[in-house]
This record gives sequence, C-alpha cells and structure tokens, in this order.
Amino acid sequence: MHTSRRTFVRGLAAAGVAFPAFREDAFAHLFRANTIAGEKSAAAVAEDELYWSEIARAFDADRTMINLNNGGISPTPSHVLEQMIRDLKFTNELPVEHMWRILQPRMESTRRELAKEFGCSPDEMAIVRNASEALEIMIYGIDLQRGDEVLVTNQNYGRMITTWQQRERREGIVLKQISFKVPPPSDQYIVDQFRAAITPRTKVIEITHITNLTGQVLPVREIMRMAKPLGIEVFVDGAHAFGQWPMKRDELEVDFYGTSLHKWLHAPIGAGFLYVRQSKIPKLWPLMAAAESQASDIRKYEEIGTHPQANFNAVSAALAFSQGMGLDRKIARLRYLRDRWAKRLMSESDRVKVLTQLGPDRSGAIGFFNVDGLDPAKLGGWLLEKYRIVNTPIIHPEFQGIRITPSVYTTPAEIDTFADAVLKAIKSGIAS
Repeated sequence: MHTSRRTFVRGLAAAGVAFPAFREDAFAHLFRANTIAGEKSAAAVAEDELYWSEIARAFDADRTMINLNNGGISPTPSHVLEQMIRDLKFTNELPVEHMWRILQPRMESTRRELAKEFGCSPDEMAIVRNASEALEIMIYGIDLQRGDEVLVTNQNYGRMITTWQQRERREGIVLKQISFKVPPPSDQYIVDQFRAAITPRTKVIEITHITNLTGQVLPVREIMRMAKPLGIEVFVDGAHAFGQWPMKRDELEVDFYGTSLHKWLHAPIGAGFLYVRQSKIPKLWPLMAAAESQASDIRKYEEIGTHPQANFNAVSAALAFSQGMGLDRKIARLRYLRDRWAKRLMSESDRVKVLTQLGPDRSGAIGFFNVDGLDPAKLGGWLLEKYRIVNTPIIHPEFQGIRITPSVYTTPAEIDTFADAVLKAIKSGIAS
C-alpha cells in the first residue's frame, strides 16, 4: 500500500511522536525505512537489510573502523548533531538572551517528551548530563546515618561504587557488595542474593538495570517488590537500558531511575535524565544547592550553574528519531546482531564461552564472551590493531572477557568480519 510522507507523519503524530528539527534528508531516510518495513513484524524487520541501510544513512559513522563499543558512547544521527551545532551558534550570537531567554525555556518540551516516553509526569523528570550525575544525585542526596547499610553488587558501575565508598569514608555508612554468578541461573537467584544480604540496618539498594560489563538485565521490578515492604529505597542505574527497548515507569515500579541518553537514545554527548517519584523529591537533596522553596521541585536537580543548553534541547530530535524507528524494531535488530556473532562463535568453537544470557528478556545489544587460552586484553588489542575493530576488554575479579556492543547502524558484514577475526585468532593465534 502506498504511504505518503504526510500520512507517515500523521501516523507518527497520532502515536505521540514529535518531530522538532528533522533535516529533510534525515526525515527521508526514516520515511523510506518505514515504507520498507510496512506491516512486517519487528522480528522480520530485524533481518531486513534494506530497512537498516536507510537507518544507517542517518549517521555519519566512520566506516574505516568497526565500532563495537556503542555501549560506551554512540554516535548521534547527523540531523541531531546539526540541531545542537545550530543552537550553539545561535547561543554564541548573544548568550544571555539567546540561551537563557530563548533556548532554556524550550527544554520543557524535552522534559515533556521524555516523561511521556518513560510514563511519568514532567514534574518527575530532571534533565541531567549523564547517568553518573543522576546516580550521584541519588547517592549523595539520600540522608543516611553512621552504620546505615547500602547494598550494591560488585558488577555495579565503578564510579557509583566509588561514590558510595567516599560516603563510607566520610560518614561511616556501611557499603556491602554482593556477588552473583555470570550468567545468573534465574531472576529469583538475583533477588535471593540481595535478600540474603539485607539486615535491619539496610536503607538503600542500588542496582543496574542492565550491567555495563556483561549486559545482563536484572529483575528491577522483582527487587522493588522485595525491598519496598521493608522500607528500603532502590536506586536504579539505567545507563545501558533506556532507549534500547520500550519501557515504562509503572512496568518497573521504580521510585528512582537515572540514565544516559548518549548511548542508546543516540542523543548528543552530555545528556541524561533523572526520574524521581513525586512523593520522594522532598527527601532527596540536590547535588548542588537549591532554594528551600524548591524542595518539592524536580528542577532543583538541574541547578548546576551556567551550562550549554544546546545538547539538552537536541534530545527531543534524538527521541523523535528513535520513536520513528520504533523501539520494538530497534531491540529486535540489536538482539539479531548480538545473536549473529555470539551463536556463530559458540557453534564453531568449543573454546568460546558467551557469559551473557541470550534470551529475549535477559539482555539487549551487549554481549560478553571469552576464549579459553586467549587473554582478553591481548585479543582485544589484536582485533583493534589488525582489523580496526573497536571492542572492550574487561577484567573483573570474578570473570574476564570482551564486551561487544553493535548499534542500529552496524552491518551484518561488520559483525561477520569480527566473528571471522575471532575464529582466526582461535585457529592460528594472535602472535602475528
């Protein structure tokens, strides 16, 4: 069935998708991609290279290298970057007027659209610079007494563990790090590991929605249901989760959630959000001081002094692009690319172990593997030097391997080049 661009826009608008600053050719790529997809299921679109080639053209990715570390920072679509640059130039013409009086109020549109996507009120959505800032607001903002206990896992993001350790040194709180098997045998096993570590002094649990190490999705809702009746606050680090697949606040039942938007939402570098349930805002102090009159205002977490507004406002364009693509299609594609290399390596060599669960609800784009007999740091360096494949070797006290994270612009040919290289290393070694 023929679909006009006008019909396409109307359909997306009816679904709540806004298009704040689509450059004409960026819009054209998305329109053509959705025309190709038609009524096909997300699983079918995941393998449709015509569709994904159109999506890839919206990115000015460096194809002289194969970027398989999109979990660190992802490129942003070209039109999103151009909106940010345009606003930076506009700011520079007369900053006190253009940035403070014109651009800064427009951030309310970004707040509204992000809140709608996450399923919360705009008055519960703070725009921050990254997940670390969101989590540090939580960690430093909660009142704790000497001897109060905080539970994390030893797979939490290192900066967050360091932040808790600083409070431990300064204030005498007690940080307890629990361990869990990689991969874990079940969601209940994870919940039980936390439950076993809880004491009457436990006040906070901080968990990752999806670990930055192996890409394991943790059972956030089940941990919330375990902790809430005990009066324990749960802080969720969603740095690697939001933007990969559709999710809503009420499905997770969270009270606190922080994420970066320059990973899977493809927003410009330096954008994230902090969600705090309305009833919890008064008890969570801001990282930088705010007036007493702001005690119940989510915007108190944005009091960081003078800062560029352009990258925050460009989040709206990144969100619109992601919504236009469809998060159900997006996660189906990311899991298709993950399975393409992971299942091939496991089927062709018994020396390969994938330490990420590959089930549809257990992980997303991130996959983590090791090869018996090959040092992951040396293998990772060899892949970069010989094949120009960007990867992430990880050495944890309890496991080691290489993290692989493709994105929506990654091609199957790039995935196959990576798999071919690993199999060559297994067969011939990496000495030469």
